[in-house]
Amino acid sequence: MRKRILILGAGPTGIGAAHRLNDLGHRDWDIYEQHDYIGGLAASFTDESGFVWDIGGHVLFSHYDYFDQYVDGILKEDYLAHERRSFIRMLNNWVPYPFQNNIRYLNKDIVLECLVGLLEASKNSRSAAGNFRDWISATFGAGIAKHFMLPYNEMVWKFPLEEMSKDWIAERVSVIDFERVLRNVILERDDVGWGPNSKFKFPLHGGTGTMFEGYRADLGDHLHLNHRVRSVDLESRAVEFENGEKTSFDVMVTSIPLDELALITVGAPESVRDAASRLATTAGVMIGLGFKKPCPSDKCWMYFPESNSPFYRVTYFSNYSPNNVPDSEHYSLVCEISCPPGEVDAVGATAVESSLNGLVAAGLLSQADIDTVVSTKVIKLTRSYPVPTIARDQNLKHAIEFFEGHDILSRGRFGGWRYEIGNTDHSFMQGKEAVDRLMSGEQETVWTPLP
Repeated sequence: MRKRILILGAGPTGIGAAHRLNDLGHRDWDIYEQHDYIGGLAASFTDESGFVWDIGGHVLFSHYDYFDQYVDGILKEDYLAHERRSFIRMLNNWVPYPFQNNIRYLNKDIVLECLVGLLEASKNSRSAAGNFRDWISATFGAGIAKHFMLPYNEMVWKFPLEEMSKDWIAERVSVIDFERVLRNVILERDDVGWGPNSKFKFPLHGGTGTMFEGYRADLGDHLHLNHRVRSVDLESRAVEFENGEKTSFDVMVTSIPLDELALITVGAPESVRDAASRLATTAGVMIGLGFKKPCPSDKCWMYFPESNSPFYRVTYFSNYSPNNVPDSEHYSLVCEISCPPGEVDAVGATAVESSLNGLVAAGLLSQADIDTVVSTKVIKLTRSYPVPTIARDQNLKHAIEFFEGHDILSRGRFGGWRYEIGNTDHSFMQGKEAVDRLMSGEQETVWTPLP
């Protein structure tokens, strides 16, 4: 079909859309990106010291053959395969992930508290829980909720858990089996295989961003960097950029944050702007720390629910690929701190110091190790996670359906604002399926209609 397709945003969603258009042999399209790089939140950066940094602790796993084929075409054999070695640091212990299946590593009185709470929870129905906080208590019982699930989720979301929906859970949280947990405790058995990322890949060179930078040549002259959108005009089917350029479209795939899209769209009714403005987000700061010493651990990533840690997750990033650091005499950590959007600058200003102090408190560093830091990287994110609030679907549906009525499909982590389908593979596939819908009317399977 002879349609001019405009793609706004060259993150995973935009690249997924562009890749599909190339597959189809369609030529009348362009992709615009506000930054001078592609990859969005999955981009990577190499600093002057030779350390590679991702925006957080990305790992590569997938639910979709189409995405796997794309990645294989980019990476070929240049990747490493890993088995997850992930832990929770609490009460001066390393508890294998997922926490609820490995509580035997805790003190016996806490193990008993967790088992009693879990037994009580197993007698009740989770369906009565009206929000995420209540769902945690109803599912895991008072002990696990108290010692891990509540404090950890408060660290991650920095948002009232009682205002969050329980409906997004799916594969994001390992739901518990009392008999399985009891067997693990009594038989002293580790149980670490849960989840789709128990085995994962990682690019051998260049970090996660290689998966998208490796496609740059295929974008050709369709790609336009340093183009931040000023306005979208529905009547004239035109987009104006802050550099003064303009372009037209028949249909559009956009991963611009939905609340921003509503604000800059000429002709968007106030009800749509209001609905989009009610969508909530968590902000965050990513801190990369490069050390001049060999890596002291074979762990992948670790979770931190306790208040003596400013971060909720830390990754031994150099363990994903030896090329993430200058040589074997260096290693790197990536720390992730969540905060409300209005606090990201203040948190970022002290993030390196607070992270180093937290790593010492958690036993990952000694004071002497701090002297071996030779590189730091701080990335401030005004948006890190789209929060699945209780009111999210109602507001999201109103805004999404308005834009769909104008042949604009808003998809991706913040274009679609659905955390449960916000991974890299999900976002890529949303772009691919948006093109199929716009070009031939095919039904989307990743992004499904909201109730």
